[in-house]
Amino acid sequence: MNRITEETKRDILDLFRNGIEMYDFWEPKRVMYNYYGRLEELVFLQRLYDLKSIPSLEHRFTNAEEEIRQHTVINDDYPCCWVFEDERFKLKNGNDEDYLRFICEIFHPEVRDENGYWKEFLDEINKLLRNDRYELYPAKKMSNRDFYDWRIYYPEESKIFIPYSQRNRKMIDEKRIKLSIKKSARHQIYQILNKYDSIFRETTETGFNFEITTSEKVFKDIRRFYTPKCYNVQNKYIETNSLEEFILGCPPYYVLDVIEFFEKYSQGTEFTIEINEILKLNELPFRLVNGKIVDSFDKQVLNISVIPVSEAGLSELLRDAEKYYDKGNLRIAVEKLWDAFERLKTYYSPTLNKKKSVEKIIYNMSENKVEFRELFEKEFRELTDIGNKFRIRHHETTITEINDDRHYEYFFKRCLSLVSVALKYLD
Repeated sequence: MNRITEETKRDILDLFRNGIEMYDFWEPKRVMYNYYGRLEELVFLQRLYDLKSIPSLEHRFTNAEEEIRQHTVINDDYPCCWVFEDERFKLKNGNDEDYLRFICEIFHPEVRDENGYWKEFLDEINKLLRNDRYELYPAKKMSNRDFYDWRIYYPEESKIFIPYSQRNRKMIDEKRIKLSIKKSARHQIYQILNKYDSIFRETTETGFNFEITTSEKVFKDIRRFYTPKCYNVQNKYIETNSLEEFILGCPPYYVLDVIEFFEKYSQGTEFTIEINEILKLNELPFRLVNGKIVDSFDKQVLNISVIPVSEAGLSELLRDAEKYYDKGNLRIAVEKLWDAFERLKTYYSPTLNKKKSVEKIIYNMSENKVEFRELFEKEFRELTDIGNKFRIRHHETTITEINDDRHYEYFFKRCLSLVSVALKYLD
């Protein structure tokens, strides 16, 4: 996919060439940061490219590695950030996946200069990428350091966050979701929330500076949806502004709301890790994933966001399917997933036509074992028949309607079981 515009790429290049203007004690200053961090430029590029297989632009060198060594190690006569405009590296005119992979590598823990302004540059780059519906995010943590990956950015989600109890209100009211949290688990959850109850300094529109805690911000968020109440020691249901009282005495679904709101204001991934450890310890069937509480079984079934997909269009459809499933919009979730299934079939196009592309996918999945090949061929065929018979892709109007969300749930999980396995076998 090629959604990142020339303007965005040029603005990112300008960041590394010209730096960022910041303020230090009210005085402006311009800070710089090398895209190759604490490494030599040649070493950084070797992490991403087989430089010996890339031709040199100069006849005196046999490959790009020799050329780059001459101009960046032996001499220093290449222009700043030359690689962004060198067509051999597919950053200026290549696809989004290659460009985003390069940008993510800039912020890899082994590359970035922890004493430099890498976080400031990351923030500025994300502002630019979000204009084209991408963003970098901390995908995992190792040795207490964040590893960044890219994902599709949904600007509409940044406008208002709907907490767990409100997203699932219908299923809670119909008792399709049942939850109980013991006092001991509530105490453990409160201890983590209290640990991350930080102090923020904010400024009003009139310029007045004030301090506010995370819990105060969370209660402010909650009041947009309901009044925070809890059962006190006399078993009376009363309004409260106490985080401890609320966690120990509120309905269990509201505890999940607080966890989600706290995650909004936490820094890094430590909060998510600790909360998930407590949920697992107490055998609560939920996990905090990308800022939202999800059913741990559904997350095991879904698990889309952790499967690397190099084709941006397919990746976007899968993330759309996951997003709508998490919101409870099963109709759109199934439609997006079936669109992803159809796009998956053409993964090896235009090198192979659609039929040959499917055959290659099945060959890889079955490892050319006859029994598994027949199994996957049958499943591809039957899912295609379902898509043709039922009105899953909603621009089709002459086929069987689906009026029961439980049927959508079945179609979603059946299709996803095949797609999620197929993704792991793609070249």
